[in-house]
Amino acid sequence: MKKILQLVVVCLVLISFSQVSAQILPTGMRITVLSRLGNPVENAKVTVFETRDDYDNEENAVAGPAFTDEKGRVTFKTLDEKEYYVQVLKGDESNYGDAEQTGKLIKGKVNKFNIVIQ
Repeated sequence: MKKILQLVVVCLVLISFSQVSAQILPTGMRITVLSRLGNPVENAKVTVFETRDDYDNEENAVAGPAFTDEKGRVTFKTLDEKEYYVQVLKGDESNYGDAEQTGKLIKGKVNKFNIVIQ
């Protein structure tokens, strides 16, 4: 009986911690930019917009522009729990017309998306 009680207490603590950590940890997004061959693209310019109109007009960015690292990655922190529009540019290549909108971000996590440019 004592072991069951201890197990219940441990479970309750873990559940409480997971709820608190979701409230404390910022909601973020990590974008990995890939070439059409699947290779990471370094130094690609990534900008995040809240609406389709802002994306189309390239105005009112909520994050960025930021540039990808040698692994093709860039991370944005402290975003809201919603969908975003992401613009990626590198030379004459972009993601325009493909993989522009993210899924809804999960609160308290770093949400990961791959974007292919061509």
